[in-house]
Amino acid sequence: MPAAPDKPVLLTGASGNLGRVLARELAARGWTLRLTDIAPFPDALPPRAAFTRLDLADGVGLLRLAEGCGAILHFGGISVEQPFGTVLGPNIQGLYHVYEAARREGARVVFASSNHAIGFHERPHGNAAKLDVDCAFRPDGFYGLSKAYGELMGRLYWDKHGVENVNLRIGSCFPEPTDARMLSTWLSYADLVRLCEAAVTAPRSGHCVIWACSDNPASFWGRDHRDRIGWQPQDSAEAWRAKVGQLTSGNPVTERYQGGGYTAMDYTRRTPSPRDAFEID
Repeated sequence: MPAAPDKPVLLTGASGNLGRVLARELAARGWTLRLTDIAPFPDALPPRAAFTRLDLADGVGLLRLAEGCGAILHFGGISVEQPFGTVLGPNIQGLYHVYEAARREGARVVFASSNHAIGFHERPHGNAAKLDVDCAFRPDGFYGLSKAYGELMGRLYWDKHGVENVNLRIGSCFPEPTDARMLSTWLSYADLVRLCEAAVTAPRSGHCVIWACSDNPASFWGRDHRDRIGWQPQDSAEAWRAKVGQLTSGNPVTERYQGGGYTAMDYTRRTPSPRDAFEID
């Protein structure tokens, strides 16, 4: 287990499901945490952790919270598909405030991106090649679009300011898989914690993107930058295949694309879009 970081780590979205897991497990590893969320923190505060209730729209407040921090684990913002106006503030403007704080402090950003940034890529079948991280963005909704924007924000701040950032394209992070798609996309809580630990403590990261899923043989995803931070998942969704392997949606759009149900929301095409993002029908 790597040693705890020398400097405090700021965790946004601390009151959400994944934020609460990270707060508990990283504190148990001896980390000093500054927790923040727009919602109250629902659990007892872990040791060496302080909580501040804050809206990501408050750029000055975020700058103050980040003072002296060596890394920002950015798990805040809208975490599901919502109308554009709802996503815009927290996921676009709020992310800008995070990166400005990181730039001022020389802190590394670990960004909770999502598979929904590439959700309209088709699922691989048979011997088809798995998707690598240098694939084109193909977001499946406004939420996924904001995650693509977030990864590009990291690219900008690395190229222009040297702000290191690790972008975690999270698949489906739940206690266990709940349907057949999650046999490909599932990320265990334990693998998430180990991934964030590696992302913060690696000597160097630059700008990198990692498929954040467990060691699932059925994964949709191939090459990424995990070797740069020294992370390998240890869990696998295969243990649940007998339980959930037959649980599909029955919706042809949902089952065609990697983003699952998000792709079918408000879907109005009469025929599927081409595999090549720049071809016409």
